[in-house]
Amino acid sequence: MGRNTGLALALCTGMAMAETVTVAALGDSLTQGFGLTPEEGFVPQLEAWLIAEGADVALINAGVSGDTTAGGLSRVAWTLTPEVDAMIVALGGNDFLRGIDPAVARANLDGILAAAEEAGVEVLLVGLQASNQYGPDYRRDFNGMYTDLSEEYGTPLYPDIFAGLRTEGGTAEAVRAFMQPDGIHPNPEGVALIVADIGPAVLDLVESVE
Repeated sequence: MGRNTGLALALCTGMAMAETVTVAALGDSLTQGFGLTPEEGFVPQLEAWLIAEGADVALINAGVSGDTTAGGLSRVAWTLTPEVDAMIVALGGNDFLRGIDPAVARANLDGILAAAEEAGVEVLLVGLQASNQYGPDYRRDFNGMYTDLSEEYGTPLYPDIFAGLRTEGGTAEAVRAFMQPDGIHPNPEGVALIVADIGPAVLDLVESVE
């Protein structure tokens, strides 16, 4: 084999090994991009952020507006297609809005994480920090389910999907500047802040399967 032929073969082999990491984002309207144009949503902004950081990655938007953890559990089997290498699980907001028992939400998330484990897919679990709307016990149990499941499955946890907004805004009034008029969903600038804050955790997820 000539020197040039060997070099070409080595280069081709290296290119074959560098495969794009496919990440499915399983979530609700925050993932789906409610009220935003396609390019303004969480998934396209996050994908662009990751690529700008040098990641060879493709994201699948598996967000469904209005979905609860039960909806996510019902969809996880067909979300975990053979090409999916990793998954972001960002569910629980609608469970909280509806006052669903945290034990029920936890069981659903448990089922999602178990399905990912069985499929050999790495997961980043994304939490949500509940208020005292339903009392301190509910808040404790709801917030705690993410921490408990993260420890149980050895899954990385990003504790609060709105952390980027809280860090940038500080006060509730300031945070509202990054929200749509409904006060629930972030506007494009808010999504950018969320992406910038969660991005390093997702990059770690991608690198864990490269």
